[in-house]
Amino acid sequence: MNFTLSRRQVLAGGSAVLAAVTTGLIRPKSASAAHSRIVLRVERDLGNLDPGNRSGPVEANVLFACMQGLVGFKPGSTEWRLDAAEEIKQVSDTEIDFKLRPGIVFSGGYGPLTAEDVKFSFERFTKADAAGKKVAFADDWSALDHVEVTGPLEGKIILKSAAPALWVITLPDGSGRIMSKKAFEALGDKISSTVVGSGPYVLKEWKPREQFVLAANPDYKGPISGHFQEVVAKPIKEQKTSDIAFKAGEIDFESIDPVDKKAFSELPGTSVLDLPGIDYVWFGPNIEKKPFDDLRVRQALRLAVDVDAILAAAYGGLFPRANAIIAPNMLGYWAAAPVYKRDVDAAKKLLADAGLASGFKTTLTCLSDAKYQAIAAVIQANVADVGIEVQIDTLDAGAYWALGEKDGSKVLELSLVEYPGKFDPGFNMQWFTTAQVGLWNWQRWKSKEFDDLLDLGAKTTDVAQRNDIYIKAQKLMDESAAFVWVTHNVNTFASKRWLKPGVLPNGNNWLYTNFEEA
Repeated sequence: MNFTLSRRQVLAGGSAVLAAVTTGLIRPKSASAAHSRIVLRVERDLGNLDPGNRSGPVEANVLFACMQGLVGFKPGSTEWRLDAAEEIKQVSDTEIDFKLRPGIVFSGGYGPLTAEDVKFSFERFTKADAAGKKVAFADDWSALDHVEVTGPLEGKIILKSAAPALWVITLPDGSGRIMSKKAFEALGDKISSTVVGSGPYVLKEWKPREQFVLAANPDYKGPISGHFQEVVAKPIKEQKTSDIAFKAGEIDFESIDPVDKKAFSELPGTSVLDLPGIDYVWFGPNIEKKPFDDLRVRQALRLAVDVDAILAAAYGGLFPRANAIIAPNMLGYWAAAPVYKRDVDAAKKLLADAGLASGFKTTLTCLSDAKYQAIAAVIQANVADVGIEVQIDTLDAGAYWALGEKDGSKVLELSLVEYPGKFDPGFNMQWFTTAQVGLWNWQRWKSKEFDDLLDLGAKTTDVAQRNDIYIKAQKLMDESAAFVWVTHNVNTFASKRWLKPGVLPNGNNWLYTNFEEA
């Protein structure tokens, strides 16, 4: 599957125009009496539902269903289609004009969706709050200068520079959702747990740790209607518990361990879907902490670990090895990235050269999940052979991800991390800039050259040049020895045979509107 998009290639021409006008609405399919609702398993409960500060894909998937963007993703694709916009066109590298559909209204009695709401929704990514803090996903709109309102339903998005990734990771994605300015001002902090949107569904119910329910929005006026009256999502952390619920008919769709693919495909009335992942799993040191401030120690750590043994122990040997951050078939994939094989003697020599021939003690922090604990156990055993004694500190999801707030990561020594990937390399790499130290750059690695490359890549429209820029940036990450890459994941799903899942190519994002009867 190739993530170098045709629309992005059109953008590479610089003066190309991206224009589309609807030829008719996509009419809703009426759900049968037997299947008016679907029940899905999600791996965790909802967190922050503010589009700018969303916690991850689980929240983004709800926002896709309940809030409109000017455009949205096409089913099963990285390309976009019109949503709240009746018309949108890129008239130059730095100007995108839009016209909204008439008659769109927000849920909760918050009135019509206007160009002023678009302006508010996008510009808030560029402005810090009273404490000087920007929203978590501010970089998605880093190229935005301002939105000019030219009429109640019309406006212009004015950019500071060309931004080819805008059509991939921003406008159709979570950061492109249109909020009600009126609702935001009225709700205050409650915006993180309330969804006011104009989309095909509304968040009807949320029982923490039990389930959340999306119901068809009776006031929806857009082109992308859902196929079911209700979508019920149950947060089930343990895979075995989820598998039991699926086999008992309590849920209709779940992600499964790829090792169980054959067993599930043999279940009556069950279909299995496989997608290659674009996520990135790695572990690495906090390079501000001694002795990891010494490059030789980081290099020794990298050589002491057997990544292939990790893949065998934690992933059943079914997941591909990652040698850099960008997955195959994505723009910026570094095919020639070094493959570091375990070399105990070389690791010991590096430690001796660093004055640590007798080794040292450290702590590895990871999620309290069986998969991550298996990875940590291999790391622990491997590095013990070179004299590094590792204590494993497992945290529940709440405590673990809180390390991304208020400079919590500064206490870390070693951390094992997994981030969900998006369809553009700039998004996947943005978390490792200097500005992200104290937030999501847990290795606390700083490189002005890396930061400058990412800035350049964000505004370069030539596809080949962008590809080279992101490979150069990955070489800098490799030279730092601050990252030991593990895998890009494989996404495997089990579904009732009557259900056609609406999964996007990254596997993490689901379009609830596009789950339909097969």
